[in-house]
Amino acid sequence: MRPGPPVRAQHDPLSALRKDDDPEFDVFLTGTVFFDIIFLGLEAAPQRGTEVWASGMGSGPGGVANLAVAASRLGLRTSLAAAFGEDLYGDYCRQTLGIQEGVDLAYSRYVTGWHSPVTVSMVYQQDRTMVTHGHVPEVQSRLVTHAPQSRASYIDLGHERQPWVDTIAAQGGLLFADLGWDPEDRWDIGRLRESLNGCHAFSPNAMEAMSYTRTDTPEDALAKLAEIVPLAVVTCGSDGVIAHDQETGSMVHAPAVPVDALDPTGAGDVFMAGLITGSVAGWPVEHRLRLANLGAALSVRHFGGALAAPGWGDIATWWKETGSRDPALSDAYTFLEDVLPDYDVPEVSRAIATLGFRSGR
Repeated sequence: MRPGPPVRAQHDPLSALRKDDDPEFDVFLTGTVFFDIIFLGLEAAPQRGTEVWASGMGSGPGGVANLAVAASRLGLRTSLAAAFGEDLYGDYCRQTLGIQEGVDLAYSRYVTGWHSPVTVSMVYQQDRTMVTHGHVPEVQSRLVTHAPQSRASYIDLGHERQPWVDTIAAQGGLLFADLGWDPEDRWDIGRLRESLNGCHAFSPNAMEAMSYTRTDTPEDALAKLAEIVPLAVVTCGSDGVIAHDQETGSMVHAPAVPVDALDPTGAGDVFMAGLITGSVAGWPVEHRLRLANLGAALSVRHFGGALAAPGWGDIATWWKETGSRDPALSDAYTFLEDVLPDYDVPEVSRAIATLGFRSGR
């Protein structure tokens, strides 16, 4: 078995479960990597014919990189199949993912003559507006012919389902799916049911869930989705998240974690990384949801999408501070005592306002 990539978080939440015949990776991902530029601290929303200065700026890999980095920082052996442009943006994203964050890129490749997609995100009043330019290369759908063995994988049901997805499911891997907003406003529950065949979990937001199920409350939508997938999850913004687990037949609610939000970019991907981590570790559903909520909350305190994702050191620091400040919240997260490392974990890297500085300057 080829060893997985180095775990940059230096803490392995699956260490007690690992065996010699384990899958090659904990999570396998594919998708488009963007180069993200984030502006925040705008004095006003951009208006036609005007110039607005931002008080802060960050840059880093985005798109599927958000989930890849978040998973790797939580200690999962993460592999990513993605195309990289032969430009400075592509070089930066590939080096950040592969070298800095320890994501395996054996299934990724450079594409000659293709430039990296770029997204500019402008954060104003805790919301964001994005402008993106890019082209999906033809090679993207051909990157994976034989997927590696993996405990889990995330798939976007808005794209054509590739044969490797069913291979991972047949090998016992857990498929975590999302579909997003229906631009055609059809909300076809039949198509959704077909797309979710073989999937372990589905995690729409409340509006998407109610639209697909033709229901009026997130709870009613959850009940409908629970008939389709083993783990149905509905995110409800500031009201937290609800989920139904077919194995136990129970519905679980996990409140949101209160923080001062700076940038919501990538928070949904960090949530998914926490959900996947808890699931492959075999945690109770409530603990999975709480870790996912916590990761998302800690990520919005920073800006930069992928590089805003927390590591175990961030989670440990939050846990120490929360115990004395909020006993009720501390009680809800006592399960972390059995998960957190008993040693100091190095800080993770954060987004900066440039690709990088020249050495010696």
